[in-house]
Amino acid sequence: MNKTIYTKSHSYMVRRLIKARKNAGLKQKEVAKKLGRTQSYISKIEAGQRRIDVIQLKEFAEIYKKRLDYFIK
Repeated sequence: MNKTIYTKSHSYMVRRLIKARKNAGLKQKEVAKKLGRTQSYISKIEAGQRRIDVIQLKEFAEIYKKRLDYFIK
Protein backbone atom coordinates (compact mmCIF):
# COMPACT_ATOMS: atom_id res chain seq x y z
CA MET A 1 0.00 0.00 0.00
CA ASN A 2 1.28 3.47 -0.89
CA LYS A 3 1.86 6.05 1.78
CA THR A 4 -1.07 8.43 1.82
CA ILE A 5 1.07 11.51 1.24
CA TYR A 6 1.89 10.19 -2.25
CA THR A 7 -1.66 9.55 -3.41
CA LYS A 8 -3.78 11.60 -5.78
CA SER A 9 -6.37 11.98 -3.04
CA HIS A 10 -3.84 13.54 -0.67
CA SER A 11 -2.61 15.87 -3.40
CA TYR A 12 -6.20 16.94 -4.12
CA MET A 13 -6.84 17.63 -0.43
CA VAL A 14 -3.67 19.72 -0.16
CA ARG A 15 -4.66 21.82 -3.18
CA ARG A 16 -8.11 22.38 -1.67
CA LEU A 17 -6.59 23.37 1.70
CA ILE A 18 -4.41 25.99 -0.01
CA LYS A 19 -7.32 27.28 -2.08
CA ALA A 20 -9.60 27.50 0.96
CA ARG A 21 -6.96 29.38 2.98
CA LYS A 22 -6.37 31.87 0.19
CA ASN A 23 -10.12 32.33 -0.39
CA ALA A 24 -10.50 33.02 3.34
CA GLY A 25 -7.86 35.73 2.99
CA LEU A 26 -5.57 34.11 5.56
CA LYS A 27 -1.79 33.73 5.65
CA GLN A 28 -0.16 30.52 6.89
CA LYS A 29 0.99 32.33 10.01
CA GLU A 30 -2.58 33.40 10.85
CA VAL A 31 -3.88 29.85 10.42
CA ALA A 32 -1.04 28.50 12.54
CA LYS A 33 -1.94 30.91 15.35
CA LYS A 34 -5.60 29.84 15.25
CA LEU A 35 -4.53 26.18 15.49
CA GLY A 36 -1.87 26.76 18.14
CA ARG A 37 0.81 25.50 15.75
CA THR A 38 3.81 26.96 13.95
CA GLN A 39 3.81 28.42 10.47
CA SER A 40 6.21 25.67 9.41
CA TYR A 41 3.60 23.07 10.43
CA ILE A 42 1.09 24.65 8.01
CA SER A 43 3.77 24.97 5.35
CA LYS A 44 4.61 21.26 5.56
CA ILE A 45 0.95 20.31 5.25
CA GLU A 46 0.52 22.58 2.23
CA ALA A 47 3.73 21.23 0.67
CA GLY A 48 2.30 17.72 0.97
CA GLN A 49 5.01 16.65 3.40
CA ARG A 50 2.73 15.97 6.34
CA ARG A 51 -0.44 13.93 6.63
CA ILE A 52 -3.41 15.24 8.53
CA ASP A 53 -6.10 13.25 10.26
CA VAL A 54 -9.82 13.84 10.14
CA ILE A 55 -9.81 15.86 13.38
CA GLN A 56 -7.20 18.22 11.99
CA LEU A 57 -9.12 18.47 8.72
CA LYS A 58 -12.22 19.40 10.71
CA GLU A 59 -10.27 22.21 12.39
CA PHE A 60 -9.16 23.54 9.00
CA ALA A 61 -12.73 23.33 7.72
CA GLU A 62 -13.99 25.37 10.67
CA ILE A 63 -11.33 28.06 10.18
CA TYR A 64 -11.98 28.26 6.44
CA LYS A 65 -15.75 27.98 6.86
CA LYS A 66 -15.98 24.98 4.56
CA ARG A 67 -17.72 21.63 4.82
CA LEU A 68 -15.49 18.58 5.22
CA ASP A 69 -16.52 17.22 1.84
CA TYR A 70 -15.00 20.33 0.18
CA PHE A 71 -11.55 18.80 0.83
CA ILE A 72 -12.31 15.25 -0.23
CA LYS A 73 -12.54 14.01 -3.80
